[in-house]
Amino acid sequence: MTGEGQGSRAIRTLIVDDDPVARRLHSRYVEGVAGFSVAAAVADGQAAVGWVAGGGIDLVLLDIGLPGFSGIEVLHRIRTISRRPISVIVVSSLRDRVTVRQALSGQVAGYLVKPFTRAAMVDRLERFRSEFGAGPPAELDSFGQGEIDALLRRGAGRGPTAPAGSASAPAGSGTAPAGPAPASGNRAPERLPKGLSEPTLNAVLAALDDGAGHSAAEVARASGASRATVRRYLDHLHRNGAVDVSHRYGGRGRPELLYRIVVS
Repeated sequence: MTGEGQGSRAIRTLIVDDDPVARRLHSRYVEGVAGFSVAAAVADGQAAVGWVAGGGIDLVLLDIGLPGFSGIEVLHRIRTISRRPISVIVVSSLRDRVTVRQALSGQVAGYLVKPFTRAAMVDRLERFRSEFGAGPPAELDSFGQGEIDALLRRGAGRGPTAPAGSASAPAGSGTAPAGPAPASGNRAPERLPKGLSEPTLNAVLAALDDGAGHSAAEVARASGASRATVRRYLDHLHRNGAVDVSHRYGGRGRPELLYRIVVS
């Protein structure tokens, strides 16, 4: 079923979930709301990115715990490859602080926590439709808090700025927290914590220079440093907002952390 939306066509929706039952259920929910059509329902991030790259998708209903690479990684890739704003509503059972903050920093239009009722999804879709109009929702024309913080950290001629919610230097001290220098991407910070060195930091940054997400083990192989050493540098860069962290879910065990340079 395809309803008539606000504008000349329905809102083409891509459903991304590794659970076949959830894909069928969410497809029925979407098709039951006037103004929406289901373009496809896929089980993994690679297929989702392929559909977005092909164009014509307006909205993605995105699960986070996907095989291969996580929904957060999908969100990053969507923002990188899409020639126009793509709206994303996260649909996930994950609600830990790190995952939610990563999703929100990716300018998602909503975050529905599983399990939820049909009424909850219909309400969210109808609100989205009312904002969609002839173009993308307003959220996609503005910066997320994480992006604003990253831009502030890269202000020309300034020291790094503490991210929102992080500990900052005492008022009047004139001392900014140690962190990456602004602008060019791979410059070493002016001040490093004890035990960290510029050459090793530059090697770690160089390993992340392609803009893709890499595990600590991959960075260790590329930089020549031990995994334990690399983790210290990655933790430092993450605390200071120079790298982002997402998850890659495999078949078993804990998800693997992926690190990528934050691009202003």
